[in-house]
Amino acid sequence: MHHRPRRPGAAIRSAAFLVSGALAVTALAGCGSDDEASTPTAGQDIAPAARDRIRDGGSLRWAIDAVPETLNSFQADADAATGRVAGAVLPSMFRLDAQGRPQPDADYLEKAEVIETEPKQVVQYKLNQKAVWSDGREIGAPDFAAQWRALAGRDSAFWTAHNAGYDRIEKIERGADDLEVRVTFAKPYADWRSLFSPLYPKDVMGKPDSFNEDARRALKVTAGPFQVGSVDRDAEKVTLERNPRWWGRTTKLNKIVFTAVPRAERATALAAGRLDLADVDAGGAERLAHAARDKGASGPLSHGPGSARTPAQALRSWAIAHGEDVEAADEEMTARAKARKAAKKYAREQANLDGFRLRKSLEPAYTQLALNGAEGPLADERVRRAVARALDRTQLAEVALKPLGLPVHTVGNHLALAGQPAYSDNSSALGDQDTAEAQALLTEAGWVPGGAEEKKEKPKTAGGKAEDHGKDTKDSKESKDSKGARDSADSKDSKSAKDAAGSQGQKHAHSDHAASGAYAPKGTPAPGGAAAGALAKDGKPLTLRFVLPSGQDAEPLRAVADRITQMLGKIGVRTDVMKVGDESYFKDHIASGDYDLALYSWPASAYPATDARPIYAKPVPAADGSLTVEQNYTRVGTDHIDQLFDQAIGELDADEERALVKQADAQIWAAAGSIPLYQRPQLVAARASLANAGAFGFQEPSYEDIGYLKKGPEPAGGAAKPGRHTKHSKHAEHAEHAKD
Repeated sequence: MHHRPRRPGAAIRSAAFLVSGALAVTALAGCGSDDEASTPTAGQDIAPAARDRIRDGGSLRWAIDAVPETLNSFQADADAATGRVAGAVLPSMFRLDAQGRPQPDADYLEKAEVIETEPKQVVQYKLNQKAVWSDGREIGAPDFAAQWRALAGRDSAFWTAHNAGYDRIEKIERGADDLEVRVTFAKPYADWRSLFSPLYPKDVMGKPDSFNEDARRALKVTAGPFQVGSVDRDAEKVTLERNPRWWGRTTKLNKIVFTAVPRAERATALAAGRLDLADVDAGGAERLAHAARDKGASGPLSHGPGSARTPAQALRSWAIAHGEDVEAADEEMTARAKARKAAKKYAREQANLDGFRLRKSLEPAYTQLALNGAEGPLADERVRRAVARALDRTQLAEVALKPLGLPVHTVGNHLALAGQPAYSDNSSALGDQDTAEAQALLTEAGWVPGGAEEKKEKPKTAGGKAEDHGKDTKDSKESKDSKGARDSADSKDSKSAKDAAGSQGQKHAHSDHAASGAYAPKGTPAPGGAAAGALAKDGKPLTLRFVLPSGQDAEPLRAVADRITQMLGKIGVRTDVMKVGDESYFKDHIASGDYDLALYSWPASAYPATDARPIYAKPVPAADGSLTVEQNYTRVGTDHIDQLFDQAIGELDADEERALVKQADAQIWAAAGSIPLYQRPQLVAARASLANAGAFGFQEPSYEDIGYLKKGPEPAGGAAKPGRHTKHSKHAEHAEHAKD
C-alpha cells in the first residue's frame, strides 16, 4: 500500500523536561536567518523549454498509483490522483511556486487582498473577467458562496472530509458584480489564501447529492486548460482533453491520460511504450541509469554472429561424449535457455529505456522517525529524547540521498522545508547527536545495564525468515504476543477505533517504501563503534518494537531502519524489528498506535498553522478511555503547542505568524515525538523529447506548457521559467500524463 501525502483542501513525559524544553524554545524561537529559507535544497528537474520549441498536439500517458475513487478533493477518500486531475481541470485562486509559497493564479484572479481587519477581517477577490466554466457561465460569487456553505460544517448533509478555514467564514457577498467577491470572517484567519483552491462550480457544491455522489465519478463542468473526457475504471485510465473554452495560453497537448500502473511495474511499462512519464522507485531509477550507461552495448549473453552454438547446446554435447547424465544436462540446458530468454527480454527492455531520462529532485515531503509516546518506555520523554540524541541524522540522510546524487541535508523543521518562508532549523531545541547525553537520559529514567535475562533470538518476517535485529515476529496483527514492555492487546484494542479515525484528516501520511523512500547501496558498511550493554528497568529489558512494511519496495526504507537500529544499540536500546504487510502497515499500526518506532512521511504545506495542527495536537481522552488523536499518530503533544497553533492561525501579521509557527516547531522538537530526517527523493522517468515535465519539487505544473519538442536537440534538465499561473510559477503534486 502506497500512502501518498495530500491536503484535501488543495488535494499530518516528565515535568522537569517539559520545563527545560519550554525554556529552550523561548531562546530558540525564530532562530535562523532569512538565508535559511531562501533556497530549496534541490531545484526542479523538468527539462524546461520555451513554448515555441514545443509542437502542438500529442498525448501524454502519465502514471498514477490508482484511478481515484472520487474526483471531489474535499471527500475523505480523495487521493493524490484526485489532486492531479483537479489541478488540470479546476480553478485555484493560489498555487505554489518553486519555493513552496502561494502565489495568485492570474488566469483566474486579478487581485486578492485583506481590505479590512476591524471590526472583522474582510478579503476581497477580483476575478479575471475572461474566466468561465466549460458551460460558458462566468466564474463568480455564486461559486464561492456554494463552496463555503458545503464546506463550513454546518450542514451534515454534505459529507466533507474537513472544514478548516471555511468554518471561520461569516458571510460571502457579491461586490460591484459577480466578479468581485467579499469574504467576511467571523474569526481572523491567517491562511485565507488556502481557501477556494481548488474551486468547484456551484453545480457540484450547491446540492448534497451532487457533492456526495455525482462528483465522485464525473466532473461535467470544469474550468482549466483541460476537461475530464472519461473515467474508465476497467481500463484504469482517466482521460483529460483540451478545454475548448480555455482562455489562457493554448494547451500544447491534445490529451493527458492518467494510467494506473504499480510502481514496481513502471520500468517495464515504460520500456513497452505504455507510459511517457512516471514516478519510479529505486529499482526503476537504477534501470534507467543502466540503460543510459549501456547505450549501444551488446546484451549480457550475446555471443555475436559467429557463435556456432549456445553454451547449453555445448553442455549437452559434452554430456553425451562423456557418458554423463544427459537428462540432467537437458534440464540444465532448459534452465539456461530460460535464463537466456529472460536476459534477452531484459536487454530489449533496457534498449527501449534509452529513450527516457531520469529527472530527479526532492519531494515537498520529509521522512521522519515517529516515536509512539502513548505507553511503554517511550511514554517517558527522557527515553524519547535519548532515542533522538542517539541518531546521526546526517548519516541517515546520506543513506537515502547520496547514492542518488542528491544534496545531503537533514530537515530541521516539522512545519516547513528549506526554501519556504516559515523554515528555520529548530533542532537545537532537542540537541545534536550525543551518545553520552543519550545514555545519561536513560540512566536518569531508570534504565540501567543488566537486570533482565536477554533472549538472543532473531526476528522473523511473516514468512519466518530471520532478520538481523529483535525477536520472532509474524505479521501485523499476530505481533501482539511480542510487545515486550507494552501493555496488553485489550487496552490497545479499546482505543484503536477512535485512533484510526485520525487517518481521515486533512493530510495523509505515507510510508516511504515507494519511489521516494531511502535508497542505500548494497554492502553499505555499518557505522563503527561497539553496542552498549542491554538496559533494563524493574526486570524488563528496554526493547522497542520497530514496525516496517515488508514489501519489496520497502527495502530502501529498511536500510535506513537498519542504521537506526545500530545507532540505538550503541546506547543499549534493543529493537524488535517487525515486518508487516504493506496493506496493514499504516491502517493497522501507525494510525491505530500499534508500534513503538516507525518511519513514515508528511508533506510540507504552505499553510502550516492550518494543516499541521491536527498532526501535533495534544490527544484528548474520550469517555471510554480511548484517545482522540486526530492525525497525531505519535500521541505526543502539549497544551503549549496547541496554544501556539491557535495563536498563529488567527494572526494576520505574516511576520508574527511565522514567529509563532517557529516557536511551535521548537516545542515539537523538544517533545521528541517526531524526528525529521531528510527530504524525500523525487525520481521521475520522462520521455527524452518531453519538455516542462518531470521532478517538479514544490512547484505545480503548468499543464498547458507540457509537450513534446519539435525535432532538434532534447531539452536540458533543470527548472522552468515562470508559467501562466503565477508571477513565479507552479508546484508538482497534481499530474501524471499520457498518450493514447
